[in-house]
Amino acid sequence: MEYDEKLARFRQVHLNPFNKQLGPWQHEQGPGKEALQVPSEEALPELPPGEPEFRCPERVMDLGLSEDHFARPVGLFLASDIQQLRQAIQECKQVILELPEHSEKQKDAVVRLIHLRLKLQELKDPSEDEPNIRVLLEHRFYKEKSKSVKQTCDKCHTVIWGLIQTWYTCTGCYYRCHSKCLNLISKPCVRSKVSHQAEYELNICPEAGLDSQDYRCAECRAPISLRGVPSEARQCDYTGQYYCSHCHWNDLAVIPARVVHNWDFEPRKVSRGSMRYLALMVSRPVLRLREINPLLFNYVEELVEIRKLRQDILLMKPYFITCREAMAARLLLQLQHRQHFVESDEMYSVQDLLDARTGRLGCSLADTHTLFAKHIKLDCERCQAKGFVCELCREGDVLFPFDSHTSVCADCSAVFHRDCYYDNSTTCPRCARLTLRKQSLLQEPGPDVDA
Repeated sequence: MEYDEKLARFRQVHLNPFNKQLGPWQHEQGPGKEALQVPSEEALPELPPGEPEFRCPERVMDLGLSEDHFARPVGLFLASDIQQLRQAIQECKQVILELPEHSEKQKDAVVRLIHLRLKLQELKDPSEDEPNIRVLLEHRFYKEKSKSVKQTCDKCHTVIWGLIQTWYTCTGCYYRCHSKCLNLISKPCVRSKVSHQAEYELNICPEAGLDSQDYRCAECRAPISLRGVPSEARQCDYTGQYYCSHCHWNDLAVIPARVVHNWDFEPRKVSRGSMRYLALMVSRPVLRLREINPLLFNYVEELVEIRKLRQDILLMKPYFITCREAMAARLLLQLQHRQHFVESDEMYSVQDLLDARTGRLGCSLADTHTLFAKHIKLDCERCQAKGFVCELCREGDVLFPFDSHTSVCADCSAVFHRDCYYDNSTTCPRCARLTLRKQSLLQEPGPDVDA
């Protein structure tokens, strides 16, 4: 009777998921005691066929409760579950040692122990044996050490639990996958395409039709259909092609063709490959706006201002190259993140256009322009000595080619006041002087003629 009282107190707190019906000990209770029943809505589902059902003393029932606590899908386990699962395995071992040898209860406990170990083996990942670097299909995978970040595997499309699973990231295109999925990937690294073909598709959503793809995914060639049978066809707004749900996750990205033609920055749905390609190309200066859409400068005032600042910076560059103080101060490194700004004024990247739309690029270039002009006109005497005096009026301060009120001769690069240059546009005093000097040198007789 003492055992029955303990069992009744235990069942008030815990429910036995393996006994939906009355146990044999309940039938043996006296008529004065009521049998405790588990409510049907609180009872857990029955065990699958082939699994032994516990109807044994209290310790074995505890083992059943521990097993049911961990009998959840593999994808829902956390690190704390792993530790508790290991603790349950230790409890299984202890129960087996306490039970009589070769008994039915011991055999059932052994089966439960094997089941727990299999679950633990499915969750564990052999991270110790995995190499730190793997090279596959031009991907360069590095084993991640971060354990607290939850990512999604690009191959099997399931969650990567960094706490309990080993995963790799490609340093080129940031492709992420489990270690067990590495040998199954079939998509080459997008960075190789960026290296060999660094250009954009500049036609707005060049759709050719699903029939031109033979009703298959443009990337993995899986069968797709607009009706979603066998798989839904999803269009990429960048390439205009259709992809399956495994290759197109409805990611959003800014389309370069819509930006340069319509000044449209609204993100649109693209495939995974297009998203990675656009992400790698966003800072590459491959857009020559004057050739692609010269009318864009007539409608976007920010681009006109940015073009003028870039032209002035290119005129300042010769001063810094020949100035020791500027080279020591590394003033040109102010534009190290936009190196193409000190090479030409025609090339733009998508990031430049994004920053121009928000106003960040204009403010940044204005500050850099002010810093450069201050060094040339105020701080450095050597750079001041390279200024010009207007030879047409011979009045005013020293002029520099990047001043807003000056004009530069296209032939000799002499600097004049804008008003003076337009009033005397037919002649340039410096060009005339250089022409006379060349003629005089050609007319002078050589030393052999005089002898």
